[in-house]
Amino acid sequence: MDEALIRLQEEELRRTGRYYKHICFLCVPLLCVSCYLYGLRPLLLCGFAVLMGNLCDRLISLLRRRVYQAGDYSNESFALVITLLMPATVDWYVLAAAILAGALIGKEVFGGYGSYPFHPAAVGYAVAAVSWPEQVFRYPAPYANIPLWDASGVATSSTISDTLRSGGLINISALSLVLGEYAAPMGTGAAIVLAACGLFLWMQKDVRLSASLSFLITAGLIVFFFPRQLGLTEGTAFTAGLVFRLRCVRDEMLTGAMLFSAVFLLNEPYTCAHHRLGRILYGVMVGAFTMGFRYFGVYETGVCFAILAVNSISGWLDRTEVRLYELIKSGRYFKEKKTGKGDAE
Repeated sequence: MDEALIRLQEEELRRTGRYYKHICFLCVPLLCVSCYLYGLRPLLLCGFAVLMGNLCDRLISLLRRRVYQAGDYSNESFALVITLLMPATVDWYVLAAAILAGALIGKEVFGGYGSYPFHPAAVGYAVAAVSWPEQVFRYPAPYANIPLWDASGVATSSTISDTLRSGGLINISALSLVLGEYAAPMGTGAAIVLAACGLFLWMQKDVRLSASLSFLITAGLIVFFFPRQLGLTEGTAFTAGLVFRLRCVRDEMLTGAMLFSAVFLLNEPYTCAHHRLGRILYGVMVGAFTMGFRYFGVYETGVCFAILAVNSISGWLDRTEVRLYELIKSGRYFKEKKTGKGDAE
């Protein structure tokens, strides 16, 4: 029994290790898109992030007097995810503080690898967002000339979030939204690339679609039935109103790091619910919380805060589902026992 348990634990470590390697690998195409839109600064930021994540891992191993695991890419993947959620003009100290918060507060405070209840990347991003909102939620325009080291003089804006929050419509073509040609975090705009990354993770069996799809469907339904631009549909025909609502869904789903979070944040092995029904409920709750943060909050990327909120009960969702199955199974057993089927078998 002990050997079987050890084998299961080793298999789990191999599976999660492969997941983090794939996350690091899939950040490369997003980085290429970022470099195309914003120049070489995203490349320097991501290189700095990987170095910071690796140094944090080595430092923790030294302080805790444990052997450094060279094949553990979790800190590097968290650092890359945090970086791609940032604007291309973010200062170096803000990025460093976010990575340190994710690695130390989000991960190591709770015991390190596999023991953390909250997604470390979401923790690091939330710390930076609350501490330096003027750095995290102001984005440069695509194709802007951004210096490699000091980007403080680059013009930035938060046009999309301000427009949606005020009940207005985004004046950007569908093609530009899909390609990421608008002011947004570095790695969250290219919807085509993000969809391909999600497909790759699913084909490699690194993620399950239940959490991501339930998250996107829930958020999309909330936008469809309760769009922020509802006043603009007054007096319009049914067909025109339907098209308008679908456009609102498109605008909300393709902005605010929604697709990025569905692919790179929602399915983290240790913070997402593990059973199918639990994953569906997990995605539904994250979707509802996200739209609540976006509608009534002050931050555009409310999905990271929603993930942290639902992370606190993801374990409870798993335990509740197990108990529910046990109750159903015991109920069937007693029913068969009462009718005599159990004795006949």
